[in-house]
Amino acid sequence: MEIIQSIILGIVQGLAEFLPISSSGHLVLISKFFNWQDQGLAFDVALHLGTLIAVLIYFRKDWRDIIFNSYLFRWFHSPDKAVESLVQNAITVKLSQKKRRINIQELKSDMLFIIIIATIPGVFIGLILNNYAATIFRNPLLIATTLSIGALFLFYADRIGLKKKNIPELTLKMGIIIGLFQALAIIPGVSRSGITITVALLLGLSRTSSARFSFLLSTPIILGAGIMEFPNLIASGLDINILTGILTATISGYLAIKYMLKYLENKSYNIFVGYRIVLAILILSILL
Repeated sequence: MEIIQSIILGIVQGLAEFLPISSSGHLVLISKFFNWQDQGLAFDVALHLGTLIAVLIYFRKDWRDIIFNSYLFRWFHSPDKAVESLVQNAITVKLSQKKRRINIQELKSDMLFIIIIATIPGVFIGLILNNYAATIFRNPLLIATTLSIGALFLFYADRIGLKKKNIPELTLKMGIIIGLFQALAIIPGVSRSGITITVALLLGLSRTSSARFSFLLSTPIILGAGIMEFPNLIASGLDINILTGILTATISGYLAIKYMLKYLENKSYNIFVGYRIVLAILILSILL
């Protein structure tokens, strides 16, 4: 693998991981377009490590608050106080529900648990379909199909979604629903960020909150995939090309997060819908 190939794939991975356009689909298509040898799932995971670094850096304050305010952290830090706090918070939440108010701090305290539970379906499906992800799923026709279908659902969700709720209003039930659909992202072209943002919009989250939760939810599953594939990555050789890919994926991923969130403050997802449709048409044209 040449350095230039690693740089291009790293940039593509960093941008496409957080934009709802499918990073895995783009990695397959770029390799086929340039007639490069398929870099394989291990190299894909190496690039995902770069995007993991990017999301951890950008959301470092969010993750600090999520972890330190979680019941799990307080349990290990002070079990007695954690139990007392749990009882008091249960009463507070019950009262707040009667008043139809949302206790933002208490919901934020539960966010770590919500993310953990929402990650389980993706891990489970990933383990079952891992072999397919490395073989038959890497098919241009399948990618074109999933890009198109995903675009239509994203357009529909962005049009009808209430877009009023913020992340602190996210419930465990909503997190589980988003997590179930995240499991579909193992199929190239679906887009992990695309499917989770789509479902979050349908559940009433705002455009920026949908994207932020999608990015936060990506952290544990990317980390898990990296841990599983790391031995294979080491066995295949951790050389300068792979390190270059990780670095470029980190930089481009960070920039993608930053400017996408800024873009969504007053713009819709239509530009990504259009891009997915155009790319799908281009793929089909080449195939035919």
